[in-house]
Amino acid sequence: MTDCDFLVVGHGLAGATLADELQRRGHRVLVYDAGRPDSASRVAAGLVNPVAGRRFALAWRADELIPYATTYYRALEARLGQDFYTAAPIFKVFGSEEEQAALVARSAKQPWGDFVAEILTHDPGLPGVLAPHGGAWLRHGGYLAVAELLAALAAEGEAAGWLRREAFDWARLVSIPASAGPAFVYNGAVRARHVVCCEGAEAVHNPYFNWLPLTPNQGEVLDVECTGLEAGQVLNRGVYVVPLGAGRFRVGATYRWPPFAEGPTADGRAELATRLGALTSAPFAVVGQRAGVRPAVRDRKPLLGPHPAVPGLSFCGGYGSKGVVLAPRLAALMADWLAGQADLWPEVSLARYGALWPAPVAAPEI
Repeated sequence: MTDCDFLVVGHGLAGATLADELQRRGHRVLVYDAGRPDSASRVAAGLVNPVAGRRFALAWRADELIPYATTYYRALEARLGQDFYTAAPIFKVFGSEEEQAALVARSAKQPWGDFVAEILTHDPGLPGVLAPHGGAWLRHGGYLAVAELLAALAAEGEAAGWLRREAFDWARLVSIPASAGPAFVYNGAVRARHVVCCEGAEAVHNPYFNWLPLTPNQGEVLDVECTGLEAGQVLNRGVYVVPLGAGRFRVGATYRWPPFAEGPTADGRAELATRLGALTSAPFAVVGQRAGVRPAVRDRKPLLGPHPAVPGLSFCGGYGSKGVVLAPRLAALMADWLAGQADLWPEVSLARYGALWPAPVAAPEI
């Protein structure tokens, strides 16, 4: 029998950062992950963008989450001996005179803090960039090599024995009587004090958490070769353009709600190529295309917290397209809550959707 304090199901960004946080605090952790190639974490460009969207609003808790994430990724780089995070300015291109005028008019009232470096009402003359109406330079952004970071953590986990590359079967999870609190046995071979679901969009099929307002949302990205663009910044207008090195860039992303086709599509490729063509005058060639499925939540906030009826069973996820920014700080928050050292933030507590829980559900008992 393998004993652990925490059994974590899923090793995308939510599960990987939570498992890492718990282990650094001295807990015994076991992770199950089947390694789905279409998970959002393995497809994402890893963009850290403090100001986004047509409203050009400051991202939720940006002043706390972004510095925390940056420090966390730098620490991982030092520990694992690899580079994962690249700090880079972001140039948000104005799409029209109306958009430019609206932003300039709102600028005095926006709580952007130190994140907006400069607003330009003229073309900055960036090589290959179509920006006749100017744009805004953003500070403290960048991008994370998500797939590479997860692969490095997974290699560490497989070597140490705490990561198992297996699909997790929730039907094989049973609760056992324990005087010291809740406990579980999985597949007759693993005993855990606490189980945390970090399955991303796959949680819609989870028998314990399928009542949560999670909706799979598919995003496609292109990898392009474009020697006419510089790699010194990230571009954003309708799509993001993230440097990959050697004249390559990642362009994304689409948003498709169910029903959607499995895997990359011709429509997704055409949509992204059209948007990129509106952003650059430089010729480009598509050299790769991938699709991933995000775990989207109705109010665009994550879901953390305990199952309403099964002590010791919790959920951590629903990060949508913001996982790179959210995951490190929320992993620490979740770890604090699991240790009884902090309350969950109301904005992320799954208790806000408690009215959706249909009926009491309990894990089978031995």
